[in-house]
Amino acid sequence: MIRRTLVTLTLALAAGLSASASFAQSWPNTVELQLAPDIPGVIAGGTMPEVVVKGLTSSDDPLWIPNVGLIFSESQANRIVRLDEHDKPVTFIGDLLNPLGMTLDGQGQLISIQTKPGSMGPRIVWPKGKEKILADNFEGKAFNRPNDILADKKGGVYFTDPPGMAVYYVPSGGKIIRVADKVGRPNGLQLSPDEKTFYVNDTGGIHAYALDIQPDGRLTNQRVFTTYAGRNVSGTDAAPVSAADGLAIDDEGRFYALTEAGIEVVSPAGNSLGIIPLWCITRRCQNLSFGGPDKKTLYVAGGGTLIRIPMLARGIGSRVK
Repeated sequence: MIRRTLVTLTLALAAGLSASASFAQSWPNTVELQLAPDIPGVIAGGTMPEVVVKGLTSSDDPLWIPNVGLIFSESQANRIVRLDEHDKPVTFIGDLLNPLGMTLDGQGQLISIQTKPGSMGPRIVWPKGKEKILADNFEGKAFNRPNDILADKKGGVYFTDPPGMAVYYVPSGGKIIRVADKVGRPNGLQLSPDEKTFYVNDTGGIHAYALDIQPDGRLTNQRVFTTYAGRNVSGTDAAPVSAADGLAIDDEGRFYALTEAGIEVVSPAGNSLGIIPLWCITRRCQNLSFGGPDKKTLYVAGGGTLIRIPMLARGIGSRVK
């Protein structure tokens, strides 16, 4: 029955199902791969995602670094993993503190969110010898559990704290500031190609929001950017939840969000372009980004699994995520 439902969903999407439709599905305790629908300029119809790694304790935030390759976080093993030349996972950086999201700044420094109680926040973890804590509190209060992080071209970093319902910004050489606190449960985040607009997923709702970026990094003019089709299956009378997590962008300004429906593809104007159905073990996948030498592979991580998908779309060449 589950297989039939998933195939029906895929065929409906390929046929151009209305963008206003919502999807709620009970998923099996396994990786579910389906043929992708045709989304012009994004992915060829019939493309099958490939499982590269499975069976790890956890997996999050894949990142392609030039001259290094694909890395991702294995939070429960306190390490960042690299794929070797045989697609085998090897330790890239160990002895971390439950790392989650990560980003690369303009100086080539890898910044990783640490989430172990008592040591939460963003810190530089690579190259060796450059380790540094960027922030471990805001106004004397510890963070709740930071999640995703993104560097801007000015040398600052934005990061989200979903339980704390806040987005923070650490300017280059400056003091941390809270830049948003009305998003709900902010999770995946992204910047427009010109870095004038900030986008963030509300994992506890059904929307992504857009905000204007000010010269000092602060955010203003919050508005709904898009409404996701994915919905949870709690079976309660609670408000619907998309569980929107990671957020990626391509060089045409299209967005890719992981929700309960899979990978939802959204135009620069916030309109749904289609959904790539995908599932990582016990829950929706957690994060994604473009990688590969030509930035035309979409890497997806979650549930101890790493998946890659050949795309027509290309990531932004000047960014790692």
